[in-house]
Amino acid sequence: VQLQASGGGLVQAGASLRLSCAASGRTFSSYAMGWFRQASGKEREFVASINWSGSSTYYADSVRGRFTITRDNAKNTLYLQMNSLKVEDTAVYYCAADHIFYYSDSQQYNYWGQGTLVTVSS
Repeated sequence: VQLQASGGGLVQAGASLRLSCAASGRTFSSYAMGWFRQASGKEREFVASINWSGSSTYYADSVRGRFTITRDNAKNTLYLQMNSLKVEDTAVYYCAADHIFYYSDSQQYNYWGQGTLVTVSS
């Protein structure tokens, strides 16, 4: 599967942004998906993940209650709705996929998108 993330941009603190991750191929529903992010000078960290049907989601403590991960299997697209953005949310956001639902373990995801930059200003 090939993944293409989009939707990043520059916003002020408190604003909202929705990221999308478009997947190629006809088997999108066979992949569990995740969002990860990497801030400048820091290691990549888990943000959220979702199972194949969308019935199960998992969030990092830092974003729970502010971010929502969803997927539309008919459109082969993964989303990340980000509300109440904070300066510390500034990072390059990556979508990832794998047939197994690895939750937050980035080392196990085999397929990655190219990343989209989110910058939150104060």
